[in-house]
Amino acid sequence: MRRTGRKQAPGRTGKRRGRFEVRTDLALESREDVRSGGRDNGIAVREWKEEGGRISLTEVQVKSEKGARAIGKPMGTYLTLETGRPGDQDDGYREDVADELAAGLRRLAGKALKKKDAQGFPGVHVLAVGLGNPYVTPDSLGPRVLGNIRITRSIAEDGDLPVISGIVPGVMAQTGMETAEILRGIIRETKPDLVIAVDALAARSIRRLGTTIQLTDTGIHPGSGVGNHRHGLTEETLGIPVLAVGVPTVVGAAAIAQDTVAAVAAVLEKGGRTRGMGAWLENMGAEEQYRLIREVLGPELSQLYVTPPDIDETVKLLSFTISEGIHRAFYGI
Repeated sequence: MRRTGRKQAPGRTGKRRGRFEVRTDLALESREDVRSGGRDNGIAVREWKEEGGRISLTEVQVKSEKGARAIGKPMGTYLTLETGRPGDQDDGYREDVADELAAGLRRLAGKALKKKDAQGFPGVHVLAVGLGNPYVTPDSLGPRVLGNIRITRSIAEDGDLPVISGIVPGVMAQTGMETAEILRGIIRETKPDLVIAVDALAARSIRRLGTTIQLTDTGIHPGSGVGNHRHGLTEETLGIPVLAVGVPTVVGAAAIAQDTVAAVAAVLEKGGRTRGMGAWLENMGAEEQYRLIREVLGPELSQLYVTPPDIDETVKLLSFTISEGIHRAFYGI
């Protein structure tokens, strides 16, 4: 939907059936597919609620190569906060979300930097990276977060506190350079200890658009969320640990079509005259379902991505929440 496509944090998941792929950048959704198939080997899952049950958290740990193959994502930790629509939240609730995000960032950063959370991060240099295109609203989350972050590297006076520097590297159509190329040069010159990359993601479920924040310690792979593949931003490619924070802002037409087929099947099963037709749809194999989807949509729509009508306000509110979470994680404010 933009110049190089949506980014993913990290890896890519998709059910390939003909020309259609049901894509999701969320480990939570990928894990649901694995669980439904009864193949949780190599994947550990923990679920809990915070703040009076208003914030649902799910931690997916991919512990083995077998688990990575099953879920379609690299080994590592994926923490998901399901928070509801930002426009429906009051300021106090958004503060609670920022606190939970800060707690997750501190934990994963402490693990990556081999520091205990209680020690804080004195003297640590964090490079915040806002990925995306500021001129395309669903893709502008990263640049908007960077616009809200308190940058302190140029004014840091001692090593008692962490410092944050930041960059919005733009998109390849604007710069002609891979983001990884730009970041490797910055890292070589400024020598940060940790990268935090913020980006918009693709989801499979419409209900998770703008309502879910994913945090992972496995880095990020630009473009793969909508089928465009760029050099990954990972510890292996950049030489320092990379945390990724992302929010799904788009969903693919193929995913919508798949959900529609399931909804139609459920409705048909409830009707007296159509009972049995729903079961027939549900029992169709994936290949048969996708042939039906192709007939309905046509292959030209396989790369269509949809975003909510209130995405501008959603991205604006989430950019403040995420930047506040980063502040609290490292500055303690």
